[in-house]
Amino acid sequence: MTNILLVDDEPALIAVLEPVLGAEGYSVAVASGGVPALRMAEDIRPDVVLLDLGLPDIDGKDVIRALRATSEVPIIVISARHQEGEKIAALDHGADDYVNKPFEIGELMARIRAAIRRSSSLKNTPTTYRSGPLEIDFQARRVSLAGDVVKLSPKEYDLLRTLALSAGQVVTHKRLLAVGWGSDTADSQYLRVYIGLLRQKIEEDPSDPRLLATEPGVGYRLASAN
Repeated sequence: MTNILLVDDEPALIAVLEPVLGAEGYSVAVASGGVPALRMAEDIRPDVVLLDLGLPDIDGKDVIRALRATSEVPIIVISARHQEGEKIAALDHGADDYVNKPFEIGELMARIRAAIRRSSSLKNTPTTYRSGPLEIDFQARRVSLAGDVVKLSPKEYDLLRTLALSAGQVVTHKRLLAVGWGSDTADSQYLRVYIGLLRQKIEEDPSDPRLLATEPGVGYRLASAN
């Protein structure tokens, strides 16, 4: 059975969603704050997290960041914060999707099914990547260089992960822009900046990259795993 962790402090919303999710065959656990949500996530290992940003104890974006430190669980934000900046910040912190309150139940169910499908496909991917001194543990979202942990922002990690899952192959600018900014028509200057940041963190000599190569006019290529 698919486990869903619902993190929200609105009793009316919980009263509606809990039976609806149950009727769809999901097992539902409810947390009314960010701190108990993180404890429950450790205990039940949910398959999907539905998360409100406006929690009574800590901000929902902090919950996203904490979850992403150890887990790839799909996170769907359900929030009344409609400002574009809030959406971007939540996605940058590692959320997978964003649904505005109030929402249609049918739309939310479709978003949950899509998240589960994406998560299931990811389970067939490699669990680690290693090339020379660079190692990535996809399950733990941990990157290390010669044994030392490399601290990456969520966006930096998502870009590096995408490159690593296609190691040895060219990943186009459009694909990386879609991963990092949700649109393949985003300004490619953003991508160049982030590639530069990644090289500063994973290359011995960022001015002469050996791991993360540029394919002029096309995209970037991460060294093949070995």
